[in-house]
Amino acid sequence: MTVPSRATTHAVVVGRVRIGGGAPVVVQSMTSTDTADVAATVRQCHELALAGSELVRITVNLPEAAAAVPEIRRRLDDLGCDVPLIGDFHYNGHLLLTEYPGCAAALAKYRINPGNVGFGRRRDEQFATICRIAVERGKPVRIGVNAGSLDQELVMAKMQENTDRALGKSAEEIYADCMVLSALQSTEAALACGLGEEQIVISCKVSRPPELISVYRELARRTRQPLHLGLTEAGMGIKGIAWSASAMAVLLAEGIGDTIRVSLTPRPGGDRREEVYAACEILQALGIRSFAPSVTACPGCGRTTSTTFQELAMRVQEHVRERLPEWKRTREGVEELQLAVMGCVVNGPGESKMANIGISLPGTGEAPTCPVYVDGQKFATLTGGYEELAARLIAIIEDYVATRYPER
Repeated sequence: MTVPSRATTHAVVVGRVRIGGGAPVVVQSMTSTDTADVAATVRQCHELALAGSELVRITVNLPEAAAAVPEIRRRLDDLGCDVPLIGDFHYNGHLLLTEYPGCAAALAKYRINPGNVGFGRRRDEQFATICRIAVERGKPVRIGVNAGSLDQELVMAKMQENTDRALGKSAEEIYADCMVLSALQSTEAALACGLGEEQIVISCKVSRPPELISVYRELARRTRQPLHLGLTEAGMGIKGIAWSASAMAVLLAEGIGDTIRVSLTPRPGGDRREEVYAACEILQALGIRSFAPSVTACPGCGRTTSTTFQELAMRVQEHVRERLPEWKRTREGVEELQLAVMGCVVNGPGESKMANIGISLPGTGEAPTCPVYVDGQKFATLTGGYEELAARLIAIIEDYVATRYPER
């Protein structure tokens, strides 16, 4: 199957970020705060941006949320955080964008769900209202179709057609057809309202990887609009990450997808940035983009009964994440740094030599010494307890960053 590559899709500019047209794949995230709580929303937007999110979507569902958007934008700007904000609208977006012009102006893009803008003539009118405001303000939109909120009139019509013409399609196939059709029809309607091809991004989200792959292959075949990838409800923790990666890796490897989000369900009180880290790691694992220094670490076995290598790997990872915003601001190319924390002599020295900086800790029964390799050459041999090892290894990393990566 031949599909258009990212270089041949239309380019859509969202704030300072370019999507499609050969631009790098963009990472998105979404806040979980009450948007009307300005302080909490600003804090989370800032955290997500620092973690690597290049676009942040916020819920705009109530008048209080719409009224808060301009202040959220102002406070982020005061922090020096220019991450574009996307307004997520369902049911009443036409009203909120009309009644709160400051909100319409402050947002960099509007997300429209065709299944949630009304029914019949009102659906068409309300969809057109959002598009008209986008045209007037020069804003792009994302036409975001979701399996859970698909236009039921369209679904019933296609179900009836399947029966009348004895097409033999399954319910899943009909839903997939309807999602693609809804996205394409809505795109045509948006163009008829005056939006340009350079103002429209499309997504069709489902919750199962095989269906997502099938839908996006069909979308890529039938449109040149940039595509936003992601499972609509990926789930929690390992499950959410694994399912997202299994679907998006296939599509991205085929050249399909211009922007992604990993929609993880957070634990109560959990860290919303995990979805950003996961998205960045997917792109980095595929060699599409580099966002942060990588930390290779062995999984452990009967040779590594001590937990020192695990604690050290975690300490290094946490240090990298803590220091990364400053490093990226001041050091050119630091995202390419490769680190290794290995737990025994089997693969430890070899993996350490392949990294920019690697340490091979002693496994069970080995001599209590830790060779450190820098760019393939033995640099030092460390001994001592965990705290001493951690402090010395981090000092080596900091010195390497300061001396090997030029100042911006």
